[in-house]
Amino acid sequence: MTLKTWFSLGLLVLLVHLVLLQKIPLHVPALPQEGSSSFATRTVVLATSSKPAPSKTVAIEGKPARRTAPKPKPVRQPVTAPAPSVPADISSAMAAADTTDTDVNPVVEPTAEPIASPASAPASVPIPATEQPLVSAEPAPVMEAGPVLPVQEVAFRADGLPGSVKLVYRVDANKFPYTLRSELTWQHDESSYQAHLSINALGQSRVQTSRGTIDQLGLAPERFSDKYRSELAAHFNRAQGLVSFSANTPSIPLQPGAQDRLSVLAQLAALVASAPQGFSPGTTLQVQTIGPRSADLWLFTFGNMETLELPGGTQQGLKLVRQPRQMYDQKLEVWLAPGLAYLPARIRITEANGDYVDQKWEATAATVSP
Repeated sequence: MTLKTWFSLGLLVLLVHLVLLQKIPLHVPALPQEGSSSFATRTVVLATSSKPAPSKTVAIEGKPARRTAPKPKPVRQPVTAPAPSVPADISSAMAAADTTDTDVNPVVEPTAEPIASPASAPASVPIPATEQPLVSAEPAPVMEAGPVLPVQEVAFRADGLPGSVKLVYRVDANKFPYTLRSELTWQHDESSYQAHLSINALGQSRVQTSRGTIDQLGLAPERFSDKYRSELAAHFNRAQGLVSFSANTPSIPLQPGAQDRLSVLAQLAALVASAPQGFSPGTTLQVQTIGPRSADLWLFTFGNMETLELPGGTQQGLKLVRQPRQMYDQKLEVWLAPGLAYLPARIRITEANGDYVDQKWEATAATVSP
């Protein structure tokens, strides 16, 4: 091969290398350095059925995937309310009209063996604060009361006391579907009195008794008893100025003109008869009233004379109302009838939950003095 031929081949090879060099890129991407941050991907799977949700899977480049357990969803517990109590028999129905020592009930008093206690009520699941029900209740109309008049400041005349008599009442109550009868026997002479109130049904009875003397303020009770299965009594010690109780509750100071839950009815009758025009609507009379276990100040607000259609006939009645003072107090309404020497023609007791006992005059019978 001649020199010219070798020179031509060398020139051809040189041209080929030049073409290849022009096609090579001018810069090369940098490789990742050790310790630099890596890109992470996350996959979340949503549950589409009632089966438990699968765990979340997190994949990180260069590291094994980690599995995390799903958080359990809170389960809302059902809310249950206690079922309303229903009297088991007539004895519980008769006792249910007066469930606390300070309740107003001159007819049916608290029993020595209470029917039920709050602990016996079924428990309920607390309602979350965000789900508390909204309760709106309109308050019952309250008779406007004037200045409070202590009973000892009201004039009393002995001739204002009703004569000895027996009154028979028909008793209606929403806790039992049948009608009962009650009897109020009132007897007195010039210096002493006694009163007896009983309610009977199906062999069960409830009896209240009050006895005492008559002084310048009116009736002065000496002993008040309430008997239902067992007897509870309050004793008036006027020499010491105290009232003591057979229920072993603490003794309390005795105020002037104090009455028990039965004598207060006859005392009101005598005071109104002594001055029929002295009790205008809105007049409020304050009386310390003694029960079988304790005492309370009863405030009677006088209303208007009303016409009453009763089982024994039509009577006019001067209405008095003792409004509840505490959350669970009872409301007492009394209608004093001039035709019955201002003894009650009707007595209605309404509990805080709406239950009631309503006594309506049905007949009058004669009785002798003690």
